Parts: sequence; structure tokens; C-alpha cells
Amino acid sequence: MNTVDPHTLTGAYALGALPEHEAAQFARHLARCPACDLEVRELQETAARLALAVAEVPPAGLRARVLAALPEVRQLPPVPHRATVVPLRPRARPRLPYLAAAACLAAAVAAGGLAVRAQHEADQQRDRSTRAEQQTAALSALMAAPDATFHTTALKGGGSGTVVVSEQQGRTAFVYHGLPKLPEARVYQLWYSREGGMVPAGLVETGRAGGAMLLTGTPRGAVGVGVTAEPRGGSSRPTSPPLALVPV
Repeated sequence: MNTVDPHTLTGAYALGALPEHEAAQFARHLARCPACDLEVRELQETAARLALAVAEVPPAGLRARVLAALPEVRQLPPVPHRATVVPLRPRARPRLPYLAAAACLAAAVAAGGLAVRAQHEADQQRDRSTRAEQQTAALSALMAAPDATFHTTALKGGGSGTVVVSEQQGRTAFVYHGLPKLPEARVYQLWYSREGGMVPAGLVETGRAGGAMLLTGTPRGAVGVGVTAEPRGGSSRPTSPPLALVPV
């Protein structure tokens, strides 16, 4: 730590990645540096909510739709076999029973379709929850990797971000806090800076001011990680100046 700018160690200290003696030195630095003290507390709060940052909320009304559909899906009673009598002269028969039966059949089909749709939504939610658990486990493993490095920076326009890189695991994470809300048609996008070009590395989930995410692709060969504001859906190359470019 004697040869490293202490202001760059906030991310490592917040996540408990500094050796004991360096952590003690940095703690003394915090006592006289309000800016680092505030950033450490913000990063610790974000790291403590990593699991919540990737958790998925079930669609509104899913449980109510499933419960409402179940009473309507019933098996039809068996129809007794009867001999068919052909009258000598055709007579008009009341249409009401047939219309009622058709209406009941249509209602049963509609209720069955609703139950199938609700089951499909439940399966999708289960898949999202599984992916969220896998991402949380990968983030935790990355944070604890022996070779993990932490690079913290402020973003132009507000907010801060910490880039966590592990060459051994071939993974990179972006922990962010206080990102300003973008216009509806814009989204934050991450990039690997590699060989003089920018390679897309994922989109930050809209509507979240803080959280954590894994970047797509490997950090191998990258010299930095950039953040830009792009049109919704992302871009193949940056369309605006970087809000941050973090050397790694």
C-alpha cells in the first residue's frame, strides 16, 4: 500500500480483499479522508445486496390467475350410450341445451388455456430464479478469487462503479452505485477496451441505481472497461463519449 494511491483501494477494502496489514493502514486513511469513507460505505452496502441485485420478482397476479383457473378446469361427466331413434317426420328441436353445452365447452377450453399460460409463466419464473442464483454464486466466487483486482472510478454525470477482474476465472464484474436515471430510450452499456477497439460486454439493467453484474466475454487481452449511454437494446460500437474508462 506504500506505493499505491490509497484512494484507489476503496473497492478492495469494502469487499474485504486487502491483506490485514494493508486494511489497517487504509482504515487509518479513512479517518482523515471523508470522500473515501463515504465511497467505502456505499460499496459495502451494494456488496451486501448482491443477491437482491439479481433477484427476480414473480409477475404480478400470477398466483391469483393460477388459483382462479383451477376450479374451472373439470372433467366432463361420462355420456351414457343411447340408441338413436329416427322419427318419420323431422321435428324442430330446442337449441338451448346445445348452446349451453357449447358455452360450457368454450369456458372449459378458455380456462384450460389460462392454466397452461400460468404454468408457462411459472416455468419462466423458475428459470429466471435459477439463473439469478447461478449469477449470485459466480459473483461471490469472483469477489473471493485470489487474483481478483478492484478498480473504482466515478462516472461522468454521477454515480460510481467498481470493476472486479479475475484472470484465473476469466470473468469480470461491474459493481455500481448511484447511477442517474437515463431517459426511457437510453441504457447503460459496458465495453471491453481491446486492441484499440471497444467490444460489447453487456447492458446494465434499467431502473436500478445500484447493483452488480457479470460482463459477457473474457477480460483476456483487455486493457480497460468502459461505460457509455446507448440507445435501448445496446449498440455494436459506442455512439457517445464514455462516461468512464477503467484501466484493468
